[in-house]
Amino acid sequence: LVPDAPPVPQPQVATTRARPIGTWALGGVIVFGAVASAMQFLRTDLDFVRATLSFYLLGPLGVWLQLAYLALSMSLALIGAGYYGATEREHRSPVALALLLVGALALAVTAWAETDLGGAAAMTTAATIHAISAPLAFLGTTVGMLVQSWAMRRDPRWQRHFAMAFGLAVFCFVALWLHALWRDLPRGLSQKAVIAAILVWLALAAHWLRRGVADAS
Repeated sequence: LVPDAPPVPQPQVATTRARPIGTWALGGVIVFGAVASAMQFLRTDLDFVRATLSFYLLGPLGVWLQLAYLALSMSLALIGAGYYGATEREHRSPVALALLLVGALALAVTAWAETDLGGAAAMTTAATIHAISAPLAFLGTTVGMLVQSWAMRRDPRWQRHFAMAFGLAVFCFVALWLHALWRDLPRGLSQKAVIAAILVWLALAAHWLRRGVADAS
């Protein structure tokens, strides 16, 4: 008699845990998207086209956007940890996990370090921290998206999502650098467009994580 083949090792994060991780991650993305969108109408003192999202963190309503930043930070960390755990050991990407965690931490710091308002002889300590953490949040997140999407191509559970995930991640990465380097673009509008594209990727990634069990069956 031929002995049965050994069972295929299951991902470290149990399927019963992958669903709530994806649900919480998706919730954080939705909360951020809703609050950031509402701010465009509530903050009539700011020019939607010219003002970047950092300026919406200031003022009496800023605390709500700060909390939304923390919700998105949670989502980044959960997506990174969720895919790391729900991927077969040989296909996991610790680099993607590390980058998304860097993005999450930098985003949380950005929320509470006030941006430079200009007009002062020198930047404050908070403004200097913001000037470092904000680009780091964008870079950590977008490069983490690229690496995680690329890792999807090898894993049977996630490879069906590779084309969409990687294509959208490339778009976000290119759009980020266009925003950074093409200074003639309207700063607020171009930044918000990049953020919107990133939110789409994160929402899809969280949704796929929620449905990991169904997709694998």
